[in-house]
Amino acid sequence: MSVIYILIGASLLLGVGFLVSFLISIKNGQYADEYTPAVRILFDDAPKDKK
Repeated sequence: MSVIYILIGASLLLGVGFLVSFLISIKNGQYADEYTPAVRILFDDAPKDKK
């Protein structure tokens, strides 16, 4: 039964860690660009030199 308490505590700690890292990434602006990823596939790549 004590293993369940350890697992619950570990899962809560892990969940809080992921939540904190997610909030830090939002604060740093990692998800700020919502337009470019949706249309990136429509852009042509730069032409490569043919030799």
